[in-house]
Amino acid sequence: MTGPAVLSARPDEGAPVDEPVWSQWRRPRPSPAQQRHDVWLALAVLAGAVSVIVLVNSMGAFSLGDAPTLAEQFAWGAAMTLPLMLRRRFPLVVLLVVGVLFIAAQVRHTGDNVVSAIALLQAIYSAGAWAQDRTRGRWTRIAVIAAMFLWHGVWLVGFLVRPAPPFEDAAGPLDPVLASVLYGIAFNALFFLAAYFFGDMAWVSARRQAELEHRAEQLRRSQEQNTRGAIVAERVRIARDLHDVVAHHVSVMGVQAGAARRVVDRDLDLAREALRTVEDTARTAIGELRGLLGVLRADTVEDVEEVAGETSSPGLDQLPELAAMARSAGLEVDHDVYGEPRPVPQGVALSVYRIVQESLTNVVKHADARKADVRVRFLETSLEVEVADDGRGRAGTSDRKSGFGLVGMRERVAVHGGELEAGPRRDGGYRVRARFPA
Repeated sequence: MTGPAVLSARPDEGAPVDEPVWSQWRRPRPSPAQQRHDVWLALAVLAGAVSVIVLVNSMGAFSLGDAPTLAEQFAWGAAMTLPLMLRRRFPLVVLLVVGVLFIAAQVRHTGDNVVSAIALLQAIYSAGAWAQDRTRGRWTRIAVIAAMFLWHGVWLVGFLVRPAPPFEDAAGPLDPVLASVLYGIAFNALFFLAAYFFGDMAWVSARRQAELEHRAEQLRRSQEQNTRGAIVAERVRIARDLHDVVAHHVSVMGVQAGAARRVVDRDLDLAREALRTVEDTARTAIGELRGLLGVLRADTVEDVEEVAGETSSPGLDQLPELAAMARSAGLEVDHDVYGEPRPVPQGVALSVYRIVQESLTNVVKHADARKADVRVRFLETSLEVEVADDGRGRAGTSDRKSGFGLVGMRERVAVHGGELEAGPRRDGGYRVRARFPA
């Protein structure tokens, strides 16, 4: 179990601000649960030490000198094992204390070599796994291990200067004394190196776990940002579509309703025609809104495709209808196509339709114009659409630039990697030109 990454230095120059320097990662302090686990571990090792002391004394199995009293042996066992309670909080201090006590207990011939060795190996392992300062932790472990081998060398010297045991059952090819020396060195080297190696492995594993948790948190935040971005983008798209549908049709309906109101007393037929246009425009608007709402309410991709199939999106073929609708609002509109027509993606066709729709709506709403030209050009490397008029905004050209219409046009063109130009013409009027790459 590991906590979050703890760093001792800032990220390298040029690295992301939230990217830790894992080569200088510091393991966080042990959690309360880990500290409780250490208390139980120390008590378990102490119980083992007490059991071994009782068994060894009961057998009388002391080969070196006279043993201290049983009470002193219990005290040595407690002194060797209880520091393990703090093995993760103060790993280097515990290692030094246990190492000194181990040699001191050997000097006193306490008789318990098994549990004391386990406590020492656990202290070496803990120093490798939990030392905050990796350099100090490495050299402290090396120093303790070297001291243990030095003490073992002293013991070997004492073993060699004493009369050799008879080794009555020796049958191997090596000298029994040499075999005993080699066995002791190899046995201690194996245990010390294992404690050193597995301590380092535990620290590396904790760092990798912290790095994985950091990456997972980064991924979660990235996914949240992507989700929020997708939601915002979808809301913008919905707002853009609603604006394109509602603004155009409502503008035409407003113009026609105003015309009907003005001529209803003088020309009843013209008023009826204007009201019929209002009715048809309302039906068209309702149909487009129904299709848009159907897509929004669809739960799956298949449902979206089904709704899209039932309510086909407008495209280049519907541009004459837009021109006719603008003419019904009193605007003279010329619609021309240049170049050899060719199929274009549905998304591009819809964007062209919406740009022309929004441009004509702006002419009707904001410009005192008599005429507008709608030109579609099929160029070799692009598709270009242009809407130009001969009027000007009632409050200046800023009327054309304000609101969401021009923003929506730019967004539609940007989706396809195109370009949009919008502004007043030199000879008067206003021009909107969009270019889509082929």
